[in-house]
Amino acid sequence: MQSKKAQANIQKFGATLSAMVMPNIGVFIGWGLLTALFIPTGWCPNEYFNKLVSPILTYLLPVLIGYTAGYNVYGRRGGVIGAFATMGTVVGSSVTMLVGGMIMGPIAASLLKKFDKAVEGKVKTGLEMLVDNFALGFIGVALCILGYVGIAPALTAVQNFLSGGVQFLTDRDLIPLTALFVQPAQILFLNNAINHGILIPLGLQQAATTGKSILFLIEANGANWVGLAAAFAVFGDRKSRESAPGAVIIMFFGGIAEVCFPYCLMQPITILGPIAGNMFSLFILNTFGGGAVGPVSPGSVFAFFMMTPKSAIVPNAIGYFGSLIITFLVTGLILKFTRGKDEDDEVIEGAAAPVSLDGAAAGSIASLKRVIFACDAGMGSSAMGVSILKERLKKAGLTPKVDHVAVAEIPSDADVVVTNVNLAERAKMSTEGKIPILTIDNFMAEDEYTHIVSQIVAMTEKGGAAEQKELPAEIKAKAQPAIPVFREENIVLGQKLSDKRSAIDACADILVGGGYVDESYRQDMIVRCDDVSVYLGNGIALPHGLSDSRDKIKTSGYLLHPGAGRGGF
Repeated sequence: MQSKKAQANIQKFGATLSAMVMPNIGVFIGWGLLTALFIPTGWCPNEYFNKLVSPILTYLLPVLIGYTAGYNVYGRRGGVIGAFATMGTVVGSSVTMLVGGMIMGPIAASLLKKFDKAVEGKVKTGLEMLVDNFALGFIGVALCILGYVGIAPALTAVQNFLSGGVQFLTDRDLIPLTALFVQPAQILFLNNAINHGILIPLGLQQAATTGKSILFLIEANGANWVGLAAAFAVFGDRKSRESAPGAVIIMFFGGIAEVCFPYCLMQPITILGPIAGNMFSLFILNTFGGGAVGPVSPGSVFAFFMMTPKSAIVPNAIGYFGSLIITFLVTGLILKFTRGKDEDDEVIEGAAAPVSLDGAAAGSIASLKRVIFACDAGMGSSAMGVSILKERLKKAGLTPKVDHVAVAEIPSDADVVVTNVNLAERAKMSTEGKIPILTIDNFMAEDEYTHIVSQIVAMTEKGGAAEQKELPAEIKAKAQPAIPVFREENIVLGQKLSDKRSAIDACADILVGGGYVDESYRQDMIVRCDDVSVYLGNGIALPHGLSDSRDKIKTSGYLLHPGAGRGGF
C-alpha cells in the first residue's frame, strides 16, 4: 500500500509539472518549426525570420509556463502574477528559465491567493479593485526582484551543473544507459516528472546553443512502443493479436503511448524490448549527431520528423526505425520463448476480467449526468477513451456528458470516473473517495469498455434513474454476471460412453447448459475432432471448437468427464 501511495505521489508531482507544460505544447512545437526552418542550419535558412527564434525561447516560453502554473493555482489573477514573477528569473538568468516559471508561477499565485483570503470581507466598499490591483502589483514586484537577484542565479547554477552532467554522459557515450530508467518509468506513468521537469528544460537550453538536442528524444521517441505493440500483434496470445494492431496504428500516427503500456505490463519482462530499442536509438543519435529542435509531443512519427532538423535527418531516421525493429525483434523473441501451452491458439481464452469499482455510493447513481475519463495529463489516452465510451453509452441508452481531464483535476460534480488501473490511487486521492472509480487496463480491449458500460448501467438502475433505458441485447449478453470457469457441477463421475460422438455430446451438454457456449458450438467440436483427433493419449481427450468459433463462446469454461476420454477417440 505504501509503495502504491509513493508511486501515486511521484505521478502527482509529474502531473503538476505536466499541467504547466502541456497546455503550451503547441507553442513549443511552433517554436520548433521556426527553428527547424529558419536558423542558419535549418531547412530554409532566413536571417530575417531567424530573429524570432531567440526571443520566443528566452521570454515567451518561460513566461507562458509561469502564467499557466499560476493559473492552475489561482485562476486568472494567479496567472498574471505568475507571469510577472517569472519575468525576474528570465531577465536575471543567462539560460532558458522554464524551471523559473515552474517555481515562481505557483509561489506567486499561492501568496496572492492567501493575501486575498486574508483581506476578504475587510475591504471597504468601493475600494475592492484598488486593493486587488495594488496587492498584485506589490507582491508581484517583490517576487520579480527576488527572482532577478536570488532565484535566477541559483537556478542558473543548477541548470549549468545538470547541463554539465549531460555533457559528461554525452562525451562518454553513456546517454543510451538512460533507457534503463526511462522506459520502466514510462509504464508506471512516472515519465512526466522526468520529461517535463528535467529533459525539456535542459533540451531547450541545449537547442538554443547547438540548434538541436538529443534530450528531446530520450523519453519521447515513440518508435520503441510501436515495436512492442507490433510484436504483440504478431507473437502475442489471441487477445493481444486482436487488439495490438490498433495500438500500433494509434501509437505510430497518434503518439498515445498509454495504449501500448498494458501489453508490457501483462508480461513485464518484455520491457527489455523498448529498453534495447531506445538504447540503440540513443547510441545512433549520440554517435552521429542526431536530435530534435523542440519537444516531440505527442510521440508520433509526424511529430518526430517535424522536429527533426536538416542536419539530423539521417541519424534520426536510422534511430527511429532501428529502434522500432530492434524492439520488435527483442520483444518477439521474449514472447516466442515465454508463451506457455495455455496460450496456444487452440485454447479458448476467457472474457476480460471485470473492472474494479471504488468510491462512495458505488451502487447508487440516481441520475447519471457526467462521466469523467481521466488520464495523466488529460489530453492523450483519455481523449481517445471518451470517444469510445460515448459511443458505447449511447448504445446502452445513456447520454451523459462525457469529458476527459487530468487525473489531478477531476471535477466534484462527476458521477463516475474512468481511469487507467495505474492511476486509480491518484484518482482516489483526487476525489477523496467520494466518487465511484472504474478502472481500465487496456485502452484497446473492447470487453473492458463493455464491462464499464455494464457497471454504469447497473449503478444507474440501482439508483433508480428515471431516464434509464433497456440495455441492447448485444451489450446485455456480454454484461451478464461472470460464470465460474470451473464449478462443481462441471465434474461428472461414473459414466461410460461408447463412442466419440457420445463423448463430445456429453461435454457439449455441460458447456451449453452451463451458459459457456452457444448450441452451435457443439457442431464445431465435432468438426474439430473429425479434422484432427483431440485424443491426447493415456485415456485423455480434450474436445474443443475451431479457431473461428470464438463468436459462439460466451465465457471461459472447463469440465471433467472421466467417461469422455474412453469414448472411442
